[in-house]
Order: sequence, then structure tokens, then C-alpha cells
Amino acid sequence: MDEGHILVDATEERCVLVSVISGDVNEEQAIEYLDELEFLALTAGAITEKKFFQKLSKPDNRTYVGKGKLEEVREYVKANDIELVIFDDELSPSQLRNIEKELELKVLDRNNLILDIFASRARTSNAKTQVELAQLQYLLPRLTRLWTHLERQKGGIGLRGPGESQIETDRRIIQDKITLLKRKLKSIDKQTATQRGNRGQLVRVALVGYTNVGKSTIMNMLSKSEVFAENKLFATLDTTVRKVVIENLPFLLTDTVGFIRKLPHQLVESFKSTLDEVREADLLVHILDISHPNFEDQFDVVNQTLMEIDGRDKPSIVVFNKIDAYKHVEKDADDLSEITPENYTLEDLKKTWMAKLNDTKCIFISAVEKENLEDFKSLLYQEVKAIFQERYPYHNFLY
Repeated sequence: MDEGHILVDATEERCVLVSVISGDVNEEQAIEYLDELEFLALTAGAITEKKFFQKLSKPDNRTYVGKGKLEEVREYVKANDIELVIFDDELSPSQLRNIEKELELKVLDRNNLILDIFASRARTSNAKTQVELAQLQYLLPRLTRLWTHLERQKGGIGLRGPGESQIETDRRIIQDKITLLKRKLKSIDKQTATQRGNRGQLVRVALVGYTNVGKSTIMNMLSKSEVFAENKLFATLDTTVRKVVIENLPFLLTDTVGFIRKLPHQLVESFKSTLDEVREADLLVHILDISHPNFEDQFDVVNQTLMEIDGRDKPSIVVFNKIDAYKHVEKDADDLSEITPENYTLEDLKKTWMAKLNDTKCIFISAVEKENLEDFKSLLYQEVKAIFQERYPYHNFLY
């Protein structure tokens, strides 16, 4: 079994995307979600040729979409030599098996795709171990799909008598591997905790946010380091910690892995040591891409994830990045449609968010164009200084 990427050699693969519109998700949101899935596919190396939507009260238990829609997908992929179909939800093992039987080609779900991207982006031993554990935990219940052709107990010389099937053998091997990886990560977690303890009593600041909002760019700007940054999802997985000094005040700045809608629970669990950097931070800097049409939804996704890892109730600064890319669309007076964020001017948005976030400090910047960076640094300085003074009220530090 290949213990590397789930999606092998995805370079220039042509794919179609499939989504079910159900529950509280409206058509506009479904389109935005599939746009994100298309970006994920592009990050993994696949080119999207077509997107399929179907409205259902709930996804079909057998094939996720209805029989007619699956037939429509099958006809399209066969007529256009498509190599890959990606579904915008986690599919059960039986759904995957049924869909592959109908389509007769490679099928991935959202979790599988994200795990593959993480595998391709992991650089350090720690990140690689975390991703491999998440992949194996995802694959274990799906072995029936992967190893059907090996499930056989034929008679004949050397094959008679009791024994376990190939799938049972592989399941046992994977379970043993998972145990070893968990043990390895437990050791890594202890080392990481020791490293955090050895950093002294400096204030810890963590950059958090949805993937591709500019965290690494801001990290580079503040710390004058060269953390990898590009316009792709999950450009960086490994936690980077740098000592930063603003005026005469030193503190530790951490760049963390980006969050995303429906982040596979296997990744949340395996990246525990990475997320501990968020849990143990004294101050969170929540970065938002204000040019994204659904940045409010992304804001909620990050806050929900922070709540799940007990990192929500901390002092925080909200940084609205990419103001250089924000587009204001003037709304016609006769247009009775709902006002969207892009119908607001930047000044309108500032007032809305400043009121909405209550005591949370907000700043609007462009890390790329270096707009309002001095104001951002000043706000960050004041917040770190306040935490330092509360922790060391009698410290003779010169401010």
C-alpha cells in the first residue's frame, strides 16, 4: 500500500465537481462552496471541467446524489474523458463504493482531497507524521473499496487451510501503523511542549484565520523572515515561531495552519500539537481577507474551530487584510435585492464591523501594498504591552 499521497500524480488531471444543495445551504452558498472546492482541486493539481448541482432534502444514502444526476455525471465523464470526480462532502465507504461502481473511475470526497493537499505540503517530520496518521485513519474504514480485488480465498497448492483474507491483513497492518504514529506524535508533543516551556516568559501571539487570507505574508512582514507564501490553499502547514520586536518590546509570533470549512476531523486530531500553539497563545490575531465575497462566513468558520479547540476566549485583534483588492459595487437606487458586503464602501464596512465586534480591536490593512502597517504594528504593540504589564506589574521594563 502507498503510504504517501492518496491522490497519486494529480498533475493536470481533469475533473468534475459534484454538490448537493440541502438543509440551510442556498444555491448562492453552494456555488461559493464549489468555487472553493475548485480552488482545492487546483491546489492539488487538477483542472475542473464542469460543476454539477442537485437540490435534495438530504444527500442520498446510497450514492449521495439521485440516480438521474449520477447518470448525468456518468454520461459527461465518459463523453469528455474525465479522469476524476470530486464530491463536496465526506462520503461514506458504501457511497464511495457505489459511486465508483457506477462511474467506473476515480472518485474523491472533500476530505480525501484536503488530506492529499496536506500530504503534498508537509515538509517537516512532524507535519508528515500528522498527515500520515490522518490519512490512515481516513482510509481504514474504506479498505473494502481499495482492496476488493484482493479479497479471495482460492484453493490450490499453498493456498489451502485457514488464514486471513488480504483485507484483514491490511487492516491489521494499518491499525499497527496508526498505533506507532500516535506513539510518535505523543513523543513529538512532549518535545514541542518542552520547547514552548523553554521560550521563557515572552508574550505569545498567534496568527489565525481561514486558509489563503495572508497570514504568512503578515508573518514575513512583522518578523522579516521568509515563510513560504503563495496564492494557494494551505501554502504552509508547519507552525513557524519567530521572535519579533516592535519598538523595544519583544514577543513570540506564531504562524499557524489555515482553517477551512469542513476541516476533516482526522486532521484536527492529528494536528493537536500545531493547534496547541493557538490554545497557549496570549493574544490571537485573526486575519480576514476582506476582498473575499464571503469573508463573514470564513470568520464564523474560524471562530467555530477555535471554540472546538478551546481557543476562542482570548484577547484578540481582527485584521482585515487585502483592502487593496476590495471591490465596491455601487447599488442602483431601484435595485430591491439584498445588500451584500460588496455594496458597502470600505468606510461603511468599518463601522459595521467595529460595532459588531464590540470590544475586539479591528484594523484594516494591505500586507502586500503595505497600507496601514504602522497603525497595525502600533495596535499590536499596545496589546502585547498590556499583557506584559499585567503579567509583570513590577518589571522595570522601559516602554
